[in-house]
Amino acid sequence: MTPTTVRGRTPQELLTSWLHSRRVDHPPSTLSAFCSMGAPTSSRLEVILNFPPVAPGDSRSRWSSVHCSPHISLSISKEEARRSPVERSSDGVRAETGVMGGLHVWEVVWNPKHRGSHAVIGLSRQCCPLQASGYNVLVGGDFQSWGWELQTNQLWHGGHIRGAFPEKSRCCAKVATSQQHILSATETPLLIPERILMVLDADAGTLGFLVNGYFLGVAFKDLPRGVELFPAVSSVRGGACIRLRYINGATRDPPALIALCGLSIGSHLGPERHNQMDKLPLPPALQRYLLSGH
Repeated sequence: MTPTTVRGRTPQELLTSWLHSRRVDHPPSTLSAFCSMGAPTSSRLEVILNFPPVAPGDSRSRWSSVHCSPHISLSISKEEARRSPVERSSDGVRAETGVMGGLHVWEVVWNPKHRGSHAVIGLSRQCCPLQASGYNVLVGGDFQSWGWELQTNQLWHGGHIRGAFPEKSRCCAKVATSQQHILSATETPLLIPERILMVLDADAGTLGFLVNGYFLGVAFKDLPRGVELFPAVSSVRGGACIRLRYINGATRDPPALIALCGLSIGSHLGPERHNQMDKLPLPPALQRYLLSGH
Protein backbone atom coordinates (compact mmCIF):
# COMPACT_ATOMS: atom_id res chain seq x y z
CA MET A 1 0.00 0.00 0.00
CA THR A 2 1.32 3.41 -0.89
CA PRO A 3 1.65 5.54 2.27
CA THR A 4 -0.98 8.21 2.70
CA THR A 5 -0.19 11.53 4.27
CA VAL A 6 -1.43 12.79 7.60
CA ARG A 7 -2.63 16.40 7.63
CA GLY A 8 -0.47 17.05 4.60
CA ARG A 9 2.58 15.25 6.01
CA THR A 10 3.79 11.69 5.64
CA PRO A 11 4.43 9.53 8.74
CA GLN A 12 8.15 10.03 8.18
CA GLU A 13 7.68 13.80 8.29
CA LEU A 14 5.53 13.53 11.42
CA LEU A 15 8.22 11.52 13.20
CA THR A 16 10.90 13.93 12.00
CA SER A 17 8.94 16.84 13.47
CA TRP A 18 8.40 15.01 16.75
CA LEU A 19 12.02 14.00 17.09
CA HIS A 20 13.30 17.47 16.16
CA SER A 21 10.96 19.00 18.74
CA ARG A 22 13.01 17.11 21.31
CA ARG A 23 16.11 19.04 20.23
CA VAL A 24 17.87 16.33 18.29
CA ASP A 25 20.81 17.68 16.30
CA HIS A 26 22.03 15.83 13.20
CA PRO A 27 24.56 16.76 10.51
CA PRO A 28 22.92 17.63 7.12
CA SER A 29 24.81 14.82 5.38
CA THR A 30 23.36 12.26 7.78
CA LEU A 31 19.86 13.64 7.32
CA SER A 32 20.07 13.39 3.54
CA ALA A 33 21.44 9.85 3.79
CA PHE A 34 18.47 8.63 5.83
CA CYS A 35 16.04 10.53 3.62
CA SER A 36 17.17 8.53 0.59
CA MET A 37 16.67 5.27 2.47
CA GLY A 38 13.09 5.87 3.65
CA ALA A 39 10.88 2.81 3.05
CA PRO A 40 7.07 2.65 2.69
CA THR A 41 5.07 2.14 5.88
CA SER A 42 1.89 0.16 6.44
CA SER A 43 -1.43 1.79 7.28
CA ARG A 44 -1.25 0.20 10.76
CA LEU A 45 2.05 1.93 11.46
CA GLU A 46 0.78 5.20 9.98
CA VAL A 47 -2.18 5.18 12.37
CA ILE A 48 0.11 4.51 15.37
CA LEU A 49 2.42 7.37 14.38
CA ASN A 50 -0.57 9.66 13.95
CA PHE A 51 -1.48 9.28 17.63
CA PRO A 52 0.40 11.08 20.42
CA PRO A 53 2.92 8.91 22.33
CA VAL A 54 1.59 7.20 25.44
CA ALA A 55 2.16 9.01 28.72
CA PRO A 56 5.58 8.56 30.39
CA GLY A 57 5.71 5.89 33.06
CA ASP A 58 4.08 3.12 31.03
CA SER A 59 5.12 -0.31 32.30
CA ARG A 60 6.44 -1.19 28.84
CA SER A 61 9.01 1.62 29.20
CA ARG A 62 10.90 -0.09 32.04
CA TRP A 63 14.10 -2.07 31.97
CA SER A 64 14.09 -5.25 34.05
CA SER A 65 15.95 -5.17 37.36
CA VAL A 66 16.05 -8.98 37.29
CA HIS A 67 17.02 -9.68 33.69
CA CYS A 68 20.14 -7.57 33.45
CA SER A 69 23.90 -7.82 33.98
CA PRO A 70 25.16 -7.18 37.52
CA HIS A 71 27.24 -4.40 35.98
CA ILE A 72 24.14 -2.45 34.95
CA SER A 73 22.21 -0.21 37.35
CA LEU A 74 18.76 1.22 36.78
CA SER A 75 17.22 4.57 37.61
CA ILE A 76 14.35 4.73 40.11
CA SER A 77 11.84 4.79 37.25
CA LYS A 78 13.68 1.86 35.57
CA GLU A 79 13.56 3.78 32.29
CA GLU A 80 17.31 4.40 32.28
CA ALA A 81 20.06 1.76 32.36
CA ARG A 82 23.67 2.69 33.09
CA ARG A 83 26.68 0.41 32.62
CA SER A 84 29.39 0.51 35.28
CA PRO A 85 33.02 1.11 34.18
CA VAL A 86 34.05 -2.57 34.32
CA GLU A 87 36.85 -3.80 32.07
CA ARG A 88 36.68 -6.87 29.88
CA SER A 89 32.96 -7.40 30.26
CA SER A 90 29.96 -7.30 27.93
CA ASP A 91 26.72 -6.36 29.65
CA GLY A 92 23.09 -6.27 28.64
CA VAL A 93 19.57 -5.63 29.88
CA ARG A 94 16.15 -6.39 28.52
CA ALA A 95 12.79 -4.73 29.09
CA GLU A 96 10.64 -5.69 32.04
CA THR A 97 7.59 -6.29 29.84
CA GLY A 98 7.50 -8.07 26.49
CA VAL A 99 4.83 -8.56 23.85
CA MET A 100 3.48 -11.61 22.04
CA GLY A 101 1.32 -9.99 19.38
CA GLY A 102 0.40 -6.71 17.77
CA LEU A 103 2.44 -3.84 16.34
CA HIS A 104 4.59 -1.88 18.80
CA VAL A 105 6.98 1.08 18.72
CA TRP A 106 9.66 1.86 21.34
CA GLU A 107 12.16 4.69 21.51
CA VAL A 108 15.74 3.92 22.55
CA VAL A 109 17.89 6.93 23.49
CA TRP A 110 21.65 6.33 23.48
CA ASN A 111 24.20 9.11 23.04
CA PRO A 112 26.57 8.18 20.16
CA LYS A 113 29.51 9.56 22.18
CA HIS A 114 28.80 7.02 24.92
CA ARG A 115 28.47 3.87 22.82
CA GLY A 116 31.94 2.59 22.09
CA SER A 117 32.25 -0.71 20.25
CA HIS A 118 29.68 -3.52 20.42
CA ALA A 119 26.76 -1.14 21.05
CA VAL A 120 23.69 -3.19 20.18
CA ILE A 121 19.93 -2.68 20.31
CA GLY A 122 17.26 -5.18 19.35
CA LEU A 123 15.04 -7.91 20.73
CA SER A 124 15.46 -10.96 22.90
CA ARG A 125 13.49 -13.88 24.20
CA GLN A 126 13.49 -14.58 27.92
CA CYS A 127 16.73 -16.57 27.96
CA CYS A 128 19.15 -14.27 26.13
CA PRO A 129 22.57 -14.10 27.93
CA LEU A 130 23.05 -10.65 29.47
CA GLN A 131 26.67 -10.84 30.70
CA ALA A 132 29.86 -12.32 29.30
CA SER A 133 33.62 -11.96 29.71
CA GLY A 134 35.48 -9.97 27.09
CA TYR A 135 34.04 -7.59 24.52
CA ASN A 136 31.28 -9.27 22.55
CA VAL A 137 27.92 -8.71 20.92
CA LEU A 138 25.35 -10.05 23.39
CA VAL A 139 22.05 -9.07 21.74
CA GLY A 140 22.26 -11.15 18.57
CA GLY A 141 25.06 -13.24 20.00
CA ASP A 142 22.84 -16.33 20.20
CA PHE A 143 19.65 -17.70 18.64
CA GLN A 144 17.54 -16.16 21.41
CA SER A 145 18.12 -12.57 20.27
CA TRP A 146 18.35 -10.24 17.27
CA GLY A 147 20.57 -7.17 17.35
CA TRP A 148 21.66 -4.11 15.33
CA GLU A 149 25.26 -3.08 16.11
CA LEU A 150 25.13 0.70 15.81
CA GLN A 151 28.81 1.49 15.26
CA THR A 152 29.23 -0.82 12.26
CA ASN A 153 25.58 -0.92 11.05
CA GLN A 154 25.67 -4.73 11.20
CA LEU A 155 22.82 -7.10 11.99
CA TRP A 156 23.53 -10.01 14.35
CA HIS A 157 21.66 -13.23 15.10
CA GLY A 158 22.86 -16.62 16.26
CA GLY A 159 26.34 -15.24 16.94
CA HIS A 160 26.91 -14.30 13.28
CA ILE A 161 26.67 -11.19 11.14
CA ARG A 162 23.52 -11.38 9.02
CA GLY A 163 24.22 -8.35 6.84
CA ALA A 164 24.35 -4.57 6.94
CA PHE A 165 21.45 -2.31 7.88
CA PRO A 166 20.16 -0.20 6.28
CA GLU A 167 20.92 -2.32 3.22
CA LYS A 168 21.92 0.71 1.15
CA SER A 169 24.61 1.58 3.67
CA ARG A 170 26.57 -1.59 2.87
CA CYS A 171 29.45 -0.59 5.04
CA CYS A 172 31.56 -3.72 4.97
CA ALA A 173 32.34 -6.92 3.13
CA LYS A 174 32.54 -10.10 5.18
CA VAL A 175 35.24 -12.72 4.70
CA ALA A 176 35.21 -15.83 6.87
CA THR A 177 38.56 -17.20 8.09
CA SER A 178 38.43 -20.11 10.57
CA GLN A 179 36.16 -18.95 13.40
CA GLN A 180 36.71 -15.23 12.84
CA HIS A 181 35.03 -12.66 10.61
CA ILE A 182 37.45 -10.27 8.95
CA LEU A 183 35.69 -7.07 7.95
CA SER A 184 37.17 -4.95 5.19
CA ALA A 185 35.61 -1.50 5.07
CA THR A 186 34.20 -0.45 1.72
CA GLU A 187 32.07 2.41 2.94
CA THR A 188 31.99 4.51 6.08
CA PRO A 189 29.22 3.30 8.44
CA LEU A 190 26.35 5.73 8.95
CA LEU A 191 26.37 7.68 12.18
CA ILE A 192 23.19 6.52 13.92
CA PRO A 193 21.73 9.41 15.94
CA GLU A 194 20.83 9.45 19.60
CA ARG A 195 17.16 8.51 19.23
CA ILE A 196 16.07 5.35 17.44
CA LEU A 197 12.57 3.94 17.12
CA MET A 198 12.18 0.16 17.12
CA VAL A 199 9.13 -1.19 15.25
CA LEU A 200 8.12 -4.74 16.15
CA ASP A 201 5.31 -6.35 14.19
CA ALA A 202 4.86 -9.47 16.29
CA ASP A 203 2.04 -10.65 14.04
CA ALA A 204 4.16 -10.52 10.88
CA GLY A 205 7.34 -11.55 12.70
CA THR A 206 9.40 -8.51 11.68
CA LEU A 207 11.61 -5.93 13.36
CA GLY A 208 12.43 -2.58 11.75
CA PHE A 209 13.84 0.78 12.78
CA LEU A 210 13.01 4.48 12.31
CA VAL A 211 15.82 7.04 12.35
CA ASN A 212 15.42 10.81 11.99
CA GLY A 213 11.75 10.15 11.27
CA TYR A 214 12.47 7.81 8.34
CA PHE A 215 11.45 4.16 8.37
CA LEU A 216 14.55 2.28 7.20
CA GLY A 217 12.67 -0.92 6.46
CA VAL A 218 12.66 -4.41 7.95
CA ALA A 219 15.90 -5.51 9.57
CA PHE A 220 14.80 -9.00 10.67
CA LYS A 221 12.11 -11.31 9.31
CA ASP A 222 10.73 -14.64 10.50
CA LEU A 223 10.81 -13.77 14.19
CA PRO A 224 9.18 -16.50 16.31
CA ARG A 225 5.41 -16.17 16.69
CA GLY A 226 3.47 -16.68 19.88
CA VAL A 227 6.46 -16.14 22.18
CA GLU A 228 7.22 -13.12 24.34
CA LEU A 229 9.75 -10.74 22.80
CA PHE A 230 11.52 -7.98 24.74
CA PRO A 231 13.47 -4.87 23.70
CA ALA A 232 17.10 -5.42 24.70
CA VAL A 233 20.48 -3.67 24.54
CA SER A 234 24.08 -4.60 25.26
CA SER A 235 27.19 -2.49 25.77
CA VAL A 236 30.87 -2.62 26.70
CA ARG A 237 31.24 1.13 27.33
CA GLY A 238 31.66 2.26 30.92
CA GLY A 239 29.14 4.96 31.82
CA ALA A 240 26.90 4.22 28.84
CA CYS A 241 23.37 5.45 29.62
CA ILE A 242 20.45 3.99 27.66
CA ARG A 243 16.84 5.10 28.00
CA LEU A 244 13.75 3.16 26.94
CA ARG A 245 10.29 4.53 26.22
CA TYR A 246 7.23 2.78 24.85
CA ILE A 247 5.68 5.03 22.19
CA ASN A 248 2.48 3.28 21.09
CA GLY A 249 1.01 0.06 19.78
CA ALA A 250 -1.96 -1.65 18.15
CA THR A 251 -3.56 -5.08 18.06
CA ARG A 252 -3.44 -7.42 15.09
CA ASP A 253 -6.85 -6.10 13.98
CA PRO A 254 -6.92 -3.78 10.95
CA PRO A 255 -6.95 -0.05 11.77
CA ALA A 256 -10.36 1.33 12.70
CA LEU A 257 -12.26 2.83 9.78
CA ILE A 258 -12.56 6.13 11.64
CA ALA A 259 -8.76 6.30 11.99
CA LEU A 260 -8.26 5.63 8.28
CA CYS A 261 -10.86 8.29 7.48
CA GLY A 262 -8.95 10.72 9.66
CA LEU A 263 -5.73 9.99 7.73
CA SER A 264 -7.43 10.56 4.39
CA ILE A 265 -9.22 13.76 5.45
CA GLY A 266 -6.06 15.21 6.95
CA SER A 267 -4.22 14.40 3.74
CA HIS A 268 -6.72 16.27 1.56
CA LEU A 269 -7.05 19.27 3.86
CA GLY A 270 -3.39 19.88 4.46
CA PRO A 271 -1.97 21.66 7.53
CA GLU A 272 -3.04 25.12 6.38
CA ARG A 273 -6.73 24.18 6.55
CA HIS A 274 -6.65 21.94 9.58
CA ASN A 275 -8.47 24.56 11.67
CA GLN A 276 -11.42 24.37 9.27
CA MET A 277 -12.35 20.78 10.07
CA ASP A 278 -15.41 21.95 11.99
CA LYS A 279 -16.84 23.30 8.71
CA LEU A 280 -16.74 19.95 6.93
CA PRO A 281 -20.10 18.20 6.23
CA LEU A 282 -19.17 15.10 8.23
CA PRO A 283 -21.03 12.82 10.65
CA PRO A 284 -20.87 14.14 14.25
CA ALA A 285 -18.81 11.16 15.50
CA LEU A 286 -16.16 11.75 12.83
CA GLN A 287 -16.17 15.49 13.54
CA ARG A 288 -15.53 14.85 17.24
CA TYR A 289 -12.76 12.41 16.40
CA LEU A 290 -10.98 14.88 14.13
CA LEU A 291 -11.33 17.81 16.52
CA SER A 292 -10.19 15.79 19.54
CA GLY A 293 -6.69 15.32 18.12
CA HIS A 294 -7.23 11.58 18.73
